Amino acid sequence: MKPIFLLADDDIDDRELFCEALGTVDPSITCYCADNGRVALHMLDSKQPSEYPHLIFLDINMPVMNGWECLVQLKRSEAYRHIPVFIYTTSSHQREANIAFDLGADCFFTKPAEYNELKSILKIIANNIGGDWVSAISHFDNIKSR
Repeated sequence: MKPIFLLADDDIDDRELFCEALGTVDPSITCYCADNGRVALHMLDSKQPSEYPHLIFLDINMPVMNGWECLVQLKRSEAYRHIPVFIYTTSSHQREANIAFDLGADCFFTKPAEYNELKSILKIIANNIGGDWVSAISHFDNIKSR
């Protein structure tokens, strides 16, 4: 199984760092990128189920359709609700983590300040797809899970 990730983030630098880090962790991972939630949903709608991502990462603050709105649509969809969703944001507020979990997110991931930390986290996540990635990443201070 070739892993597939989807990242929706309007910040091009954050998208490039994420995909670069993911590529160094495991070059076989495909990373779809969208600059807002609407584009992410259209991207998913254009895929066959075998091409659906194994994980979705959503920034909160994006134009057109923000991460909250996209998360709601994903969890309402019979086709996509099974895909784990990480809110991937600069925020570290517990209030926003609670909102994320109330809306159905699996993890609340505050963007790390250090590139090597991002690589470490993505490596653990990538190595635990289909397994217990929640326990595997639980020691990171910038990640909260349900």
